Amino acid sequence: MSSQRQILVCCGTGCLANNSYEVYLKFKDLISNKEIQIKPIIKPTGCNGLCEKGPVVKILPDNISYFKVKAEDVEEIIEETIVKGKIIDRLLYFDTNTKNKITDHKNATFYKNQHKIAIRNIGEIDPSKIEDYIERDGYAALKKVLFTMKPEEVLEQVDKSNLRGRGGGGFPTGLKWKTCAKYNHYPKYVICNGDEGDPGAFMDRSIMEGDPNTVIEGMIICAYAIGANQGYLYIRDEYELARKNMQIAINSAREYGYLGKNILGRGLNFDLEIVRGGGAFVCGESSALMASIQGKVGEPRAKYIRSVERGLWDQPTILNNVETWANIPPIISYGPDWFKEIGIKNNFGTKVFSLVGKVKNTGLVEVPMGSSLRSLVFEIGGGVIKDKKFKAVQTGGPSGGCIPKEHLDISLDFDSLNEIGSMMGSGGVIVMDENTCMVEVARYYMEFLSEESCGKCTTCREGIKLMLDILTNITKGNGKEEDLDLLLGICDTVEKGSLCGLGQTAPNPVRTTIKFFRDEYLEHINNHKCPAGVCKNLTSYQINSEACIGCGICKKKCPVDAITGENKKLHVIHQDICITCGECYENCPTNAIEIGGGIFES
Repeated sequence: MSSQRQILVCCGTGCLANNSYEVYLKFKDLISNKEIQIKPIIKPTGCNGLCEKGPVVKILPDNISYFKVKAEDVEEIIEETIVKGKIIDRLLYFDTNTKNKITDHKNATFYKNQHKIAIRNIGEIDPSKIEDYIERDGYAALKKVLFTMKPEEVLEQVDKSNLRGRGGGGFPTGLKWKTCAKYNHYPKYVICNGDEGDPGAFMDRSIMEGDPNTVIEGMIICAYAIGANQGYLYIRDEYELARKNMQIAINSAREYGYLGKNILGRGLNFDLEIVRGGGAFVCGESSALMASIQGKVGEPRAKYIRSVERGLWDQPTILNNVETWANIPPIISYGPDWFKEIGIKNNFGTKVFSLVGKVKNTGLVEVPMGSSLRSLVFEIGGGVIKDKKFKAVQTGGPSGGCIPKEHLDISLDFDSLNEIGSMMGSGGVIVMDENTCMVEVARYYMEFLSEESCGKCTTCREGIKLMLDILTNITKGNGKEEDLDLLLGICDTVEKGSLCGLGQTAPNPVRTTIKFFRDEYLEHINNHKCPAGVCKNLTSYQINSEACIGCGICKKKCPVDAITGENKKLHVIHQDICITCGECYENCPTNAIEIGGGIFES
């Protein structure tokens, strides 16, 4: 590691959206024109994790981290911190858990409770520089494999680690590789699934953007182990920065002799190509993804045909997701026993999550398998925004389940989440507060899945659409109690009659919301009321005469002038004008606005 001072500017997608590239360019410009005896190195990095507080700037080896940095702050940082060694207090991170300002970000609750393997380099290196990766022991695992291990030894190491695929299903990676290696049909292929399509998920995206070489190294190791010569990175088209950094990394790996013919002089021929995905959610399913690479319609096929035997172009194929590939180099370098010391039985290692929704610290998180949901949300995540009541967490993407507060201490692992009716998925975690309508949540996900279903299976195509229609009727006040049993019946049919994971897991949001929030469904159906104030047909706002102080804030916030009243006197909401936007409810300082049922003729 270099002892020279470095200024690392987060240029992951989240920080870029807050103009971090301008910050980076400003540092480069001012430092180049500044008379400093030893000028610091300026580097753009991948995501630092705490997206909520970006842009993030880290100064090494001083271990100073600044958050929400703007271009206009750069000159002050150079003058005060770089030149004079002083800390700028207002740019430090305020830890909502400890109520302290943190100089070194690693001491913040958000970071210190994490254990990074897959995202170990992100935020620490320039992803466009292979030299940065090599400096942090990059490609050491590949050299170990090519110079000291036989293919069967590599297979044994991966199998012994009990690494389970991080793309959602949790299938044992070593078993998959060993099975594929047994088939003597060539050519064989290695594929990286970078088609991450879950709403709110950005784990794989961040790895490809911030540490592309670790994915490449994992894929080369697999190619050596199973005897493959060609690999593909299937990356969704919206991930422009991920594709750019991946292509730079591929080109650099070729220049260094890690890709191409006779890799490192050891006789291995293997190369990689990027394939751009069109954004179809169903193409996250392995057989649909392979069909897409072949230029066919992205549709799944029957699972009795295993891709390890007949995958891409009917040849033996290994497909893993980005995070799984990122775990391979450390496992080879440090050994399977090291990996199994982390996590819990049958769920070893760590898992990367994207923590989003109604949580204070949104961002990229990696924790040991078996960590509790409570620690993720309330320690690392800092709790619910505005300290509102926690209502639920949805894990596993659109096909995941909704987990209520009584299960906050559930272990975050494949098996525990499956038992409760949810799933790990690729690692998306969406936090919901008291103002979330669980019926609308189920309706939203059915709408998403209805649009994303490829339509091949009748049960999936028609069943999801039927569930969407029923849920829509409930949110509009036209539901019946018998609809709940009907929904559960359709869930069974869709699950059993669908070919791929999209249809098989689509019922999860409906089942779990009915199971854990049935009272909320009944409020919609029997009382024509949405307790969260989300479903407009079932919501009205009234002012409590005893709590109203006549401050006029609700009147000022109302976008349609539906509220009248004089200063320091009771205000009134005119229901014929009100559009139930909720602005008055959100902004009333005395909580005088109350949610009522829908005002319509039932």
